Amino acid sequence: MSNYPHLFTPLDLGFTTLKNRVLMGSMHTGLEEHPDGTRRLAQFYAERAAGGVALIVTGGISPNPQGVVSAGASVLNSEDELPHHKFITNAVHQAGGKIALQILHTGRYSYQKKLVAPSALQAPINPFIPKEMTEEDIQQTISDFARCAQLAQQAGYDGVEIMGSEGYLINQFLVARTNHRQDQWGGSFENRMRFAIEIVKAVRAIVGEQFIIIYRLSMLDLVEEGSDWQEIEQLALAIEQAGASIINTGIGWHEARIPTIATMVPRAGFSWVTKKLMGKVTIPLITTNRINDPHVAEQILSEGCADMVSMARPFLADAEFMLKAEQNRADEINTCIGCNQACLDRIFVGKLTSCLVNPRACHETEFIAEPVTSPKTIAVVGAGPAGLSFATTAASRGHHVTLFERENKIGGQFNIAKQIPGKEEFHETLRYFERQLALNGVDVRLNHTATAEQLASFDEVVIASGITPRTPAIDGIHNEKVLTYLDVLKHKRHVGPRVAIIGAGGIGFDTAEYLSQSGQSSSLSSHAFSQEWGIDQTLSHRGGLQPEGARVERAPRKIYLLQRKETKVGEGLGKTTGWIHRTSLSMRGITMLNNVQYLKIDDQGLHISREGKQQCLEVDNVVICAGQEPLKALYQPLQDMGKSVHLIGGADVAAELDARRAIDQGTRLAVKI
Repeated sequence: MSNYPHLFTPLDLGFTTLKNRVLMGSMHTGLEEHPDGTRRLAQFYAERAAGGVALIVTGGISPNPQGVVSAGASVLNSEDELPHHKFITNAVHQAGGKIALQILHTGRYSYQKKLVAPSALQAPINPFIPKEMTEEDIQQTISDFARCAQLAQQAGYDGVEIMGSEGYLINQFLVARTNHRQDQWGGSFENRMRFAIEIVKAVRAIVGEQFIIIYRLSMLDLVEEGSDWQEIEQLALAIEQAGASIINTGIGWHEARIPTIATMVPRAGFSWVTKKLMGKVTIPLITTNRINDPHVAEQILSEGCADMVSMARPFLADAEFMLKAEQNRADEINTCIGCNQACLDRIFVGKLTSCLVNPRACHETEFIAEPVTSPKTIAVVGAGPAGLSFATTAASRGHHVTLFERENKIGGQFNIAKQIPGKEEFHETLRYFERQLALNGVDVRLNHTATAEQLASFDEVVIASGITPRTPAIDGIHNEKVLTYLDVLKHKRHVGPRVAIIGAGGIGFDTAEYLSQSGQSSSLSSHAFSQEWGIDQTLSHRGGLQPEGARVERAPRKIYLLQRKETKVGEGLGKTTGWIHRTSLSMRGITMLNNVQYLKIDDQGLHISREGKQQCLEVDNVVICAGQEPLKALYQPLQDMGKSVHLIGGADVAAELDARRAIDQGTRLAVKI
């Protein structure tokens, strides 16, 4: 019997049935434009279909050149593109799945010079100014949506998703924030929603009744002058009447300054929004955002928050998510931790998407972990992310792996990260690896500091022993008030009420978050999160924003976060999460300073120079977060012994605490050794 009866109940749409209640949400992977993207996308989607997801939605494909995500991005407006799409749909159908094409016109978000929008209003996240659409442009765009859907049907897709949320073109027509028109497409809400309705009608007319149409409806804009709830209900009813099969939930515009999918967002943190629309329409509703666990998905459905759940990044993390859940093997799921480091952070700088905890994602044709014919004995020194990824992957292929760890538990730097408010999901990665170690028979030796002599008998040795904090050359660095971040986060040394943190990289920000908060993290409570970020859970105000804004508890300490570089503090943080960390610390009253020279540390405090002026920050403690150095003392002795030895993770490159690179490096070595 399934532990998740609601999750695995089929959904009858009348003309077709979805085998369970899970949609794999749309993600742009970068493979859509890759030279070998057809084959690789087909493999990527087919593995998720074989893993049991009911319906896959592709990354956004534009109906015309004006609506592309960026110059050169994918368009479907000609039969010339059909062979590419047919290859993908055939692969998904052969794997037992269904797939829908997302039709996405980005409007004023389009990162190219010929962008269009309802009004010529520049988006705050785009340097290009859009051209206001003429009546002819609007009618042509409606026709382009319909033509794109018709081509998708010819290509073998089971349906389309019309992207009407996240601040893209259709969403831009819906709200006065971006629609200043005075014609039949602007002014009253009836006029502003006309574009969305006409698109759905046109698509339904051309594809017939036996084809899935999902409409992605922005139920919570999270921007000023966004939709109010009455308008959202009115739109939903009109979308149903226009011919949609399903309504999917959209949360937040891309320009919104509130996190919606990052790891500090509570699990299922927005299912309450979809629940408010339940019963207002008769077609199924999908809820979305930060659903990464079958227990959470089951609870959403059992509590009547939605008819289906959408998960996107969790299927990057584990293609077999649904299969494992159905077989009551949820403890084997490689859980998405919402970090964005290998997916969104990469796609927004023009790189291919992957996944921090599963580097095989979108690289399925490269990572082929075939069983070995001649198993080797392999020693792995260090059970951090790099060592764990190598050990579990190598053992799954049939190698005999022994994992040495000097601490009393696995995890390495993840044991630091999981303590940071908003990073509780890192516990899940360690749970996953612990289970994989057991399943694959890895000999784990904790509290064991390996020596070169003990490793001499192994065929291969992998050094994944991590890093040690770097000690900067500052006068007074050995003063008793100086602590390293490990002193604070690992050894729990006392920290006084006034603190200076030297170094504003990822670990500096983590330390500041840790020292600036007390009590339960808002990432564990939807209500607390909404209060902290100014979200109106009563949905009484436009855009779902509280008029009084964010309500955040100030830090219990006076904290300075300092960096030497002249760039913006935290410039090197993730593309999609750096602003969140800066905003969070700013709301708590943390002082962030760049272009700082460190003169000396003494009993008075930290003496600095900035912009030609010297001052003393009278602090109780100075916490050093100024980089790392590799720990690889075993490497040279083993080489001198003639051993085959490999360096991975921080032991190889310690410039940053980069778990994405560490897990990728460990996995790549394991599939070829």
